[in-house]
Amino acid sequence: MQAWQVHENGEPSEVMRLQDMETPTPGDGQVLLKVRAANINFPDVLMTRGQYQVRPPLPFTPGVEICGETEDGRRVIANPALPYGGFAEYAVADAVGLLPAPDSLDDAEAAALHIGYQTGWFGLHRRAALEAGETLLVHAAAGGVGSAAVQLGKAAGATVIGVVGGAEKVPVARELGCDVVIDRRSEDVVARVKEVTGGRGADVVYDPVGGEAYTQSTKVVAFEGRIVVVGFASGVIPSPGLNHALVKNYSILGLHWGLYATKNPKLILRCHEQLTDLAARGAIKPLVSERVPMAGAADAVQRVGDGVTTGRVVIVPSLEAGSQENGAAA
Repeated sequence: MQAWQVHENGEPSEVMRLQDMETPTPGDGQVLLKVRAANINFPDVLMTRGQYQVRPPLPFTPGVEICGETEDGRRVIANPALPYGGFAEYAVADAVGLLPAPDSLDDAEAAALHIGYQTGWFGLHRRAALEAGETLLVHAAAGGVGSAAVQLGKAAGATVIGVVGGAEKVPVARELGCDVVIDRRSEDVVARVKEVTGGRGADVVYDPVGGEAYTQSTKVVAFEGRIVVVGFASGVIPSPGLNHALVKNYSILGLHWGLYATKNPKLILRCHEQLTDLAARGAIKPLVSERVPMAGAADAVQRVGDGVTTGRVVIVPSLEAGSQENGAAA
């Protein structure tokens, strides 16, 4: 089979190599999956660089989220067991973690449903207890993680303010359902949020960026508001001033979604059932901006790492080399 391998840590475009390999053999409790589509996540970039909390032994195949097919023909969503990741024709996954792929989504959309939407659901509902009528602020609203939070926020009945980085991302965020879109490159985020909320601020802030985005969050969070810390795509981990949280009466909530797989896995299944229902009703639909063939994976991972993509970029092994599909189903 063909698979992308990382033999040394570095930038994806420089260290990912497409190679012919033996098809992996599943271990105890694992299954072999034919990869129908593999979604690119920011952790794939960080693992390639050697900067993620999980560091698989070299060499390894990246790809932590796929829509795959079992040997008996079932279409499933899975998180591959590294080092046999999803940027390959076949991957290995733990049988207990397999989830049925929703019939309402195609392979690329199903591959992008799991991590981002589960993270959004746990962050907004389990951690922040978002209520209908509240105001939700989403940083990086046109990105893969942010776009899921926008859709989930709208489905929950919230007013959604999206912050994006660049004029080209503004219409994307509007199309996702944002009631207000702020371009942080040309607008004052703090002043604009205060303007559109009548000075009250946002009840819930969803932050996968960190750095300056987090600083802005502390300035616009409402009384008894909640800031959900999801990640640090900016590369800067904030050092929050707890005295500020005290005097403004807001909460700082951490979210490490992966912990639920060991601490309370039943919640993941319950969440998937709700996401499947929302997808069937058309309330959520992963924004797949690009479907790329296997040969284009390294370049695609690099672009995700560089922050120049919108929505989700998904590798579809069945696409022929040299072809690429934007938006429309493969």
